[in-house]
Amino acid sequence: MSPDPDAAPGSTSTSTDSAESADADPAARPDAAVTLLSDVDLPLSLGVLRRGTGDPTYQVTADGAIWRGCLTPHGPGTVRVRRIGPLVEIAAWGEGAAWLVEQGPAMIGAYDELGDFPQLAARHPLLREALRTHPGLRLIRTNLVMHSLIPAILEQRVTTGEAYRAWRQLVRRHGIPAPGPAPLGLMAPPPARLWTLIPSWEWHRAGVDGKRAAAVVRAARLADALERTVHMPHPEAAKRLQVVPGIGVWTAAETMQRAHGCADALSVGDYHLSKQIGFAMTGERNADDARMLELLAPFQPHRHRAARLLLLTGPGRARRAPRLAPADHRWH
Repeated sequence: MSPDPDAAPGSTSTSTDSAESADADPAARPDAAVTLLSDVDLPLSLGVLRRGTGDPTYQVTADGAIWRGCLTPHGPGTVRVRRIGPLVEIAAWGEGAAWLVEQGPAMIGAYDELGDFPQLAARHPLLREALRTHPGLRLIRTNLVMHSLIPAILEQRVTTGEAYRAWRQLVRRHGIPAPGPAPLGLMAPPPARLWTLIPSWEWHRAGVDGKRAAAVVRAARLADALERTVHMPHPEAAKRLQVVPGIGVWTAAETMQRAHGCADALSVGDYHLSKQIGFAMTGERNADDARMLELLAPFQPHRHRAARLLLLTGPGRARRAPRLAPADHRWH
C-alpha cells in the first residue's frame, strides 16, 4: 500500500512492489514493502523505541538495518527499515506485514511536520543550533499503544537498567517469535491477554513490584480501548490513558511521544529531565517541573520536540542530582 506522496513533505513513494525490494534469497522476500524518498535520520528518530541494547523487540544488524518485532491489530509482524542511498525501504513479514508497511512512513517520522518550530527555535541559540546539527530528527508515530505503554509503566520509579531488564525478561518469556527472516532472538510483545496471565512470581523474578505489575494488568485488560486513543485528539488521548489507575502524566507522555507522535507530550515528573532542561536553557542546576514548564511554554505545541533537541546538546553532563538507587523486588 502506498502512502499519499503529498501527505509527507519531502517524502514520496517510489515503489510498493515487494518483489522489487526483495532480497536475493527468495525465502527472505517480504510480504509487503514500500520505498520512500526521505532525509529522516533513522537511528536518531527510531532509537527512542529501543528499550536498551538487549531489547528483544528491536535489533540493529551489521548493515545498519533496524528490525522490530511488533504485535499489530492483524497479528505478529516483523518490520525492517533500512536506508538505500536517498531512499528508505520499509519491508515487513507475517500476519501484520501489510499493516506495518501502511504505518511505516509514520513510524519513521516521514509525516512529522515542523510547522512553525524553526521560527520558535530561533528564539534560543541552543535550540537553533540543535535544529541545524540534527536536521534528520523526526518524531515517530507507531500507532501501537501497548508496545509503548507497557515499557513506560515498567520504567516508573526505578532505574533505567531495572526497567530494561524487566522488559527484556518478560518479552523473552512470553513474547512471540518474530516472523520472517528476522535476526536471531527478535520477538513481538505478548498479546494483551498473556500480560494478564503472568503469575506474581514471574513479575517478582523480573524485578517488577506489585504496583507496576497491577498497572500493566489493568492496562492490558483495556488494551482495545487504549489502542483506539491513536485516533483521538492528543489532549483527549492523554486523558483517556490516565483514566487507568497507575498511568499518570509521565507515563501517558512517554507513550504518546512514541505511539501517537505527539510533539507536545512533555515527560513531566521525570527524575532528571527538568534539571537537564533547566541547565541547557539557563545554566540552572536545580530546575523543577514548574520551572521546566515555564521555560518550554514558548515552544508549544512542540515542547517534546524542543526537549529532545536540547537533550541532544549534552546537558546531561551537568547533572548533579543523586542517581536513583536500584531496588530489588525479586524476592519481596
